[in-house]
Amino acid sequence: MTRWPKVSSVLGYTRYVALGDSQTEGLWDGDDAAGLTGFADRLAALVDTHHPGLRYANLAVRGKQIRDVLSEQLPLAVAMRADLITVCIGTNDVTRPGPGFDDALTQLDELYERLAGTGATVVTTTFPDLTRILPIGRVLATRVVRINDQIRGAAHRHGFRLVDLYHAPSMTQPDTWSPDRVHGSARGHMLFAAAAAEALGLPGSSHDWARPDPAAAPPSLRSRTYSQVLWTRNMLMPWVWRHLRGRSSGAGRAPRRPALQQLTY
Repeated sequence: MTRWPKVSSVLGYTRYVALGDSQTEGLWDGDDAAGLTGFADRLAALVDTHHPGLRYANLAVRGKQIRDVLSEQLPLAVAMRADLITVCIGTNDVTRPGPGFDDALTQLDELYERLAGTGATVVTTTFPDLTRILPIGRVLATRVVRINDQIRGAAHRHGFRLVDLYHAPSMTQPDTWSPDRVHGSARGHMLFAAAAAEALGLPGSSHDWARPDPAAAPPSLRSRTYSQVLWTRNMLMPWVWRHLRGRSSGAGRAPRRPALQQLTY
């Protein structure tokens, strides 16, 4: 893969490409009718504040897995000569039942190796502690720990900027999450963007995003049980229905921002 030099901090970033699934697409931060925003859009606006003229593309599509980012989205980011890339992927690999998780981890390593070869500044993220959000999170806990260990190792090995959601108290508060308790709420997307801004060292950024909202009620067994009900109704049942029909939530969808464009306000 062709390698090009990183843009210096003096010049700033000029081409930001976001890779991923529904979280990066922006689900639950707006809607399909009125338009989605999402953490990547919010981060692009923050970067543009300090480096005006940023061009930004968001290639994320809901339902995508690690293999899809590797085969479909990464080549486009390379062709765009991105100097800033965010990659948030793996939720659909972690939550999908079956024996394919080991293969997904192998694909994740390949994805990170190829991202490192671009010379772009790469921001990636661990997964939150699902056991503190959903009772069923205990079923997925081993997978979350395994993928997080791999993400941290790759970030250290390749010098990526890491957002560690797993240990952040703010990530256990119900209002950080949408009604399906998997995607971020509008507040959650704002926190994700603030976390990425801190990872990039943008002026004015801080670790405040990780601190809990003192006005919010702490997680309780009742709130976690209610979250489980919401997750079953809004996430699990729609997935089962799509699976029975052999469809993905992203079937037929294209990226909502497929080309590099300057931001408009």
